[in-house]
Amino acid sequence: MSSPRITQQTAATSLPLTQAPAGRHVPPPQTAPSAIHTGRWQWLLEGGGWNVLQPSLDFLALSAVVVIALGGITATVDVSAQSAPLLILPALVLLVLYLRGLYRTRLRTLVLDSVVPIVSAVSVAAMAVAMIGRLANGQMPDQTRWLDAWMLAVIGVGLCRIALALVQRWARSRRLVGKPVLILGAGLVGSQVAKRLENHPEYGLIPLGFLDDDPRSIAEVGGRDMPVLGTVEEVDEIIAHTGVHNLIVAFSSTADARVSRLIQHCQKLGVEVSVVPRMFDTINNRVGYDTVGGLPLMSFQRVDPKGLQFAVKYAIDRGLAAIILLALAPLIVLIMLAVRLSSPGPVLFRQRRVGRDGTVFDLYKFRSMRMTAEQLAHGGCADTGLTDDDTTALQFMLGGDTAPGGIEGHDRRTLVGRLLRRSSLDELPQFLNVLRGEMSIIGPRPERPEFVELFREDISRYDERHRVKSGITGWAQVHGLRGRTSLAERVEWDNYYIAHWSLGLDLKILALTLTAIFHDTE
Repeated sequence: MSSPRITQQTAATSLPLTQAPAGRHVPPPQTAPSAIHTGRWQWLLEGGGWNVLQPSLDFLALSAVVVIALGGITATVDVSAQSAPLLILPALVLLVLYLRGLYRTRLRTLVLDSVVPIVSAVSVAAMAVAMIGRLANGQMPDQTRWLDAWMLAVIGVGLCRIALALVQRWARSRRLVGKPVLILGAGLVGSQVAKRLENHPEYGLIPLGFLDDDPRSIAEVGGRDMPVLGTVEEVDEIIAHTGVHNLIVAFSSTADARVSRLIQHCQKLGVEVSVVPRMFDTINNRVGYDTVGGLPLMSFQRVDPKGLQFAVKYAIDRGLAAIILLALAPLIVLIMLAVRLSSPGPVLFRQRRVGRDGTVFDLYKFRSMRMTAEQLAHGGCADTGLTDDDTTALQFMLGGDTAPGGIEGHDRRTLVGRLLRRSSLDELPQFLNVLRGEMSIIGPRPERPEFVELFREDISRYDERHRVKSGITGWAQVHGLRGRTSLAERVEWDNYYIAHWSLGLDLKILALTLTAIFHDTE
């Protein structure tokens, strides 16, 4: 049974929009999948229970911290006038965490993003406790107990955040929980948002379909798995049928004035609205906000890859590379011996790669494969370029939006080579490239010149990743984009890294790299 279309009179009453252009209507589904969008897990990890669970666990952890700092349960708890201000530490920490926005619902919970805010929030609360003690008693709380409380509070809140993030990520990745979402705009950007949410359930948003007055054809957007549920005029009907509480506004044919009224209407209905901004590829986390009267202005601050910040970064890279090579010298010698004994050929494998500003350099790795007769004839340490079969395979990969990587052709890895690749130890010689100034420790992974020539013609913004030095590890790699994965998505992550670069982001990438060090490499 098809659902009744919303009448023009009802639409005008519930949503004061101008008449939408006539278009094809696809009836919306009758109900949302109850196994995903309802139940205890959904309420606890995505609904109202999540807003109670986080502060409750923080409060319990902080209360235990105060008890431990004051002597513990089994000992005689000394709550003297000097130590009494510590009793208000849990409440103060929760207040600062709330003011810092750490109890807001986020699409993706990353523990590393919360480290600095948690440390600063607990530190501010601990200093407030010291000031209150000074004002109330004329002296600060006992220094030992105060420092114990501060340190344990950081650890306690941090552990609670880690546990909650892991549980929520586990439930989302198995589709046990998730919020159904509508996407306004069935064009290129809207389709990209839908595909990204489908491929990454850890965001917790499950796309059900699109709203669009005049959707582009499936061929124009390169495929669209979700249906177009209806037009903007039918939003009340579609929300009622799907039970969604989230709307993502991507680019559509709908006029901006109607989109603004749609957003206001959805907010009145209790639907959370997120917007993909126009010129999104020029926006980073340094966006400034100001007003001219009631008119908002956004100022864009770009990162200069040739500026002082990156010059300091590269200087630090060289120093760290020297320290790492010296510290790991015994391990490097052992690997060299193992590679030498594994099969005939040199210890190092050299391959031409493209780095900053298109500069070509020789990238070094420990050899992990048996050498062919042709390679041994060329000295054994350099690649011999692309064959016709390689080029044909590459064109196929470009058509499927897949990057080269992994094991190309016949698997000639030695036993030692398999172990080196699995542990990423074959990448250690690239610290020599860093020491020589050809690479950075963190940055986009370099590619072969033959591939670059083809990629720059087919992949949007591909050349922009060459604004900085190539890296041993990078933002795309720590998000699983290694080997034969989406090339366009990899380029997007690389350019995101350049636009949002900071020392904190580099430290985050290093931490994520250590957690993924035993995964198969490209």
